[in-house]
Amino acid sequence: MRAVIQHRYGGTETLEVAEIDDPTPGPGEALVRVRAAGVDRGTWHLMTGQPYAVRLMFGLRRPKFPVAGRDVAGVVEAVGADVTAVAVGDEVIGTADGSFAELAVVPEKRLAPKPANVSFAEAAALPVSGVTALQAVRDAGRVRAGDRVLVIGASGGVGSYAVQIAASYGAEVTGVASGAKADLVRDLGAAHVVDYTREEIGAHGERYDVIIDLGGRRPLRVLRRCLTPRGTLVIAGGEGGDRWLGGVHRQLAALALSPFTGQRLTSMLASENTADYAELAGLVERGAVRSSLDRTYALDDAAAAIDDLAAGHVRGKVALTV
Repeated sequence: MRAVIQHRYGGTETLEVAEIDDPTPGPGEALVRVRAAGVDRGTWHLMTGQPYAVRLMFGLRRPKFPVAGRDVAGVVEAVGADVTAVAVGDEVIGTADGSFAELAVVPEKRLAPKPANVSFAEAAALPVSGVTALQAVRDAGRVRAGDRVLVIGASGGVGSYAVQIAASYGAEVTGVASGAKADLVRDLGAAHVVDYTREEIGAHGERYDVIIDLGGRRPLRVLRRCLTPRGTLVIAGGEGGDRWLGGVHRQLAALALSPFTGQRLTSMLASENTADYAELAGLVERGAVRSSLDRTYALDDAAAAIDDLAAGHVRGKVALTV
């Protein structure tokens, strides 16, 4: 099969499209014929191995999984032993340890039915970013109807879903994005947009019940000033910081301070699981959330897709079509 592979950490120059052996599903796994693969910010981190802390889980000297990509949408082609939740011919979404390929092996526990009302490319933009947003809003943020919610990084992959999900819960959402992307954020359901190129959050004394920070660059003191006395801060973005830990220092500082303040300061790492993929798919099928797909690229153009995403040229998500 054809796949985008990488044998060393670095920029997109380390990627190549090559013919490799077809994978075989083991017990509890399904073989998926990939129709589309989503590209998210995590793809860049795994490609570069930065911050270096990611290498503790994904390979110290070189990538543990040579095929790039995580998000996948496709059709089940074969199943391994003990697989009961999916069958050959099912259209599915999920996360693979290498989705930029014609075939991908995916654990059954990370697969769910594809939403019937969207294309494979739109579906491929859902799993990683969509479920991160769902868990940030529902679990970490505990957003309820009437809450004033600030989403920092509202035009990105996770942020574009967080705005929609929070709005679907009945929250009054303010999105932080550049002025060039303000129309997108409003269209997703934000009642207000803060153009970070022109003003800082809270410049007019605004306070929020929940702040979901996906930008990862503002100091904790700035974020806390924008919270109500009993508000909740969710740090779900790890951008910025140094090359060793990235933005993790902000998350650790928030967790250390939280017990000593009336505000709830927390961070999160998303859990990839069938139940939440299915809940996200249900939101899409009901029209509460739409896939934030900006554009698609061919498999051969994976490097261009990652470069455009890293340069900030993308509104929402992009996907590779296979």
